[in-house]
Amino acid sequence: MLSPQIRALVKATAPVLKTHGEALTRHFYARMFQHNPELKHVFNQGHQAGGEQQQALAGAVAAYAEHIDDPSVLAPVVTRIVHKHVSLGIRPEHYAIVGKHLLASIREVLGEAATDELVDAWAAAYGQLADMLIAAEARLYADSAAKPGGWTGWRAFRVVGKQPESAEITSFYLAPADGGAVPAYRPGQYVSVRVYVPELGLMQPRQYSLSDAPGQDRLRISVKREAGGAHGPAGRVSNALHDRLEEGGVLDVAPPQGDFHLREDGEAPVVLLSGGVGLTPMVSILNHLVATGDARQIRFVHGCRNAAAHAMKDHVNDIAARRGNVRKAVFYEEVGGADRAGRDYDHHGRVDLRAIRDEAIVPDADYYLCGPSGFMRAQRETLLELGVTPDRIHAEVFGSGGAPA
Repeated sequence: MLSPQIRALVKATAPVLKTHGEALTRHFYARMFQHNPELKHVFNQGHQAGGEQQQALAGAVAAYAEHIDDPSVLAPVVTRIVHKHVSLGIRPEHYAIVGKHLLASIREVLGEAATDELVDAWAAAYGQLADMLIAAEARLYADSAAKPGGWTGWRAFRVVGKQPESAEITSFYLAPADGGAVPAYRPGQYVSVRVYVPELGLMQPRQYSLSDAPGQDRLRISVKREAGGAHGPAGRVSNALHDRLEEGGVLDVAPPQGDFHLREDGEAPVVLLSGGVGLTPMVSILNHLVATGDARQIRFVHGCRNAAAHAMKDHVNDIAARRGNVRKAVFYEEVGGADRAGRDYDHHGRVDLRAIRDEAIVPDADYYLCGPSGFMRAQRETLLELGVTPDRIHAEVFGSGGAPA
């Protein structure tokens, strides 16, 4: 338990961290990778180059300082971090390395303001946080290992199928190379995979949502090729998977993790809202509900750029045609001459829940959201405006701040 004096010292740094936290975290990562270059294999170097990881860590450190009197309010964020750490293979020994470089960075960035008393207070606060994360991660590691077919760390999976789903998205069907079983997982969860990136000379991990129902003898991930351009550089891992991983190839895979998944403890209607490649966990949830004969009302609302980017169209259309409890609404931002309303898409423009309020807003439903951050913010705001309570909205964001990217 931290003393009142330590909590006061740490809490007093929150305003500084909100303003200058990114400078601190940039220094921290540069320092850590200089002294411990082996950790470059663990951290997403794309997020490092783009600044996403530094921003995410700066926000987390500032939030911890601000809520040091009652860290339990950060429980949802901590849960998400714990799942991601376990998926990446973060172990207790890594916390000592991180702590060493974080405290050194506080001294080096804050200069004279980093008194011995302040650094000692942060050392105690970091120790409390590390102990909490290590304990939670230990429980997840134990759970992963105890499941039939379960494991921890990395396991070799063989590509037993490769299927283009759109001009940008390709599905990879993965079976254990050792011939063993695949563990159960919750629809909506993700796995980490890692590949060697020659341009970096590093193994690099990425998280991808599982895009099919659990209970099968293989896993499926559906990966969008990040081609690069005005919005950022090309995705090294996604391009490596698309270009170099063929049927028969082998890929390192970590056990399924993630706190975003279907709530199966009730019979509430389900509304699945996705943008772009955010449909992958939604298809997993949809396939699971169909495979288990679930009779609850299901709405599948999806938005994408155009027909070329529309993945799994025929699959979802077929389910909606066969299942009376499933209704779908697809939005295309761009409509071509060959696109037919009702067959290829249902609405022109970006996803607008107000326009389909009678279809998409279902009393007492659970709403699941996944897609780009701007899409997520817009849909959440609209849902709240339309009377949906926050506890009914479950969100997964791709990126370093939250969801498999």
